[in-house]
Amino acid sequence: DLKKVPGNIPPDIAKLDLSNNKIRQLRAKEFEDVSELKILNLNSNGISYIDPAAFSGLNNLEELDLSNNSLQNFEYGVLEDLYFLKILWLRENPWRCDYNIHYLFYWLKHHYNVHYNGLECKMPEEYKGWSVGKYVRSYYEECPKDKLPVYPETFDLDKDDEEWERHKEQTVQTVKKHGVIVTVIG
Repeated sequence: DLKKVPGNIPPDIAKLDLSNNKIRQLRAKEFEDVSELKILNLNSNGISYIDPAAFSGLNNLEELDLSNNSLQNFEYGVLEDLYFLKILWLRENPWRCDYNIHYLFYWLKHHYNVHYNGLECKMPEEYKGWSVGKYVRSYYEECPKDKLPVYPETFDLDKDDEEWERHKEQTVQTVKKHGVIVTVIG
């Protein structure tokens, strides 16, 4: 019946099982004194909020079980200290598919060595049952043609634009003399 992470955890502990308690949130630096921890089980606690610095110091963590909680998304930074994470259990959480789920999805995408499961939309109703990956990809589908900005086919350059074009031409000529080509996009 723990309501928070105990403060008297031995610093050299490698596996910590806090499952089936009543820990509703994880505060900042909750595990900073157990840096040798490799396996952390927080399954079935009803966790609904994780502070972005909650896992700070868990540089050696390899497995994290957050399944069967009340998580809807992760704030930016929650997973940043988990350099050696290999397994992340996420099933049985009410993941909300809106813009806030993107951090978790992209963190997992860029940490392709982390095996995870259970990342399925539960809310809102129109995305219920979708994988979070499918939702995120749908977010970036092509804009409808009637929503694209309209630019006139031709327009007159004002004085500043003409000066910019001259400066750009001079810069390109200078760069070509030195054998380097630089492309600026944006």
